[in-house]
Amino acid sequence: MQPVVVRVARADDAPGMAAVHVRSWQETYRGLMPDAVLDRPDAAQRRERWWRSAVTEGAEGTQSIAVAEHAGSIVGIASAGVPRDEDATWPLEVFVLYLLADFHGSGAGARLLDAIVDDSPAALWVADGNARARAFYRKHGFRPDGSVKDDGVAAIRMVRAAATLT
Repeated sequence: MQPVVVRVARADDAPGMAAVHVRSWQETYRGLMPDAVLDRPDAAQRRERWWRSAVTEGAEGTQSIAVAEHAGSIVGIASAGVPRDEDATWPLEVFVLYLLADFHGSGAGARLLDAIVDDSPAALWVADGNARARAFYRKHGFRPDGSVKDDGVAAIRMVRAAATLT
C-alpha cells in the first residue's frame, strides 16, 4: 500500500477536498444530522467554492490548510485559524479535520492535526455524538471544557492547553 502523504493544500485541490468533505460528513454524521442536509445535490459544488476561497483567500480566518493524499487522491482535509469564540484564550481553532473512513487508524489524522496546529494550544468543536472523534482528540491532549452549542448538531468544545499526549 502506498503511504498517505500530508501536505499544504493548493487551490487545484478544491474538487478533491470538497469530495472528501461531503463524503466524510455522510460517513460520520448519518443519524446525527438530517439526511436532507447530508445528501444535498449541490453540496460538492458549494464545498468546492468554499475550499477554493479558503485556500486562495484565507476565508473566515483560515490560516492553515492541509490535505492527506493517497495514490494521487485526496483522502483527508484539515484547517485551522483564528479562534471564533469570544472567550478564546488559545491562539488557534481547528475548524475542519475529516478523513475518509477507509483511512481511519492509518495515522493520517494525527499527521493532519500536526500539520495545522503542531503542538500549539488550540480548541475545536466536535459533535457530541461522534465518539470516535472525541476519543481521537482526547488522545491528542484535547479535553472538554464544559462549553456546548447546537447548530443543528449538539457539539462540545474541546481545548488543548499544550501538546500533552496521553
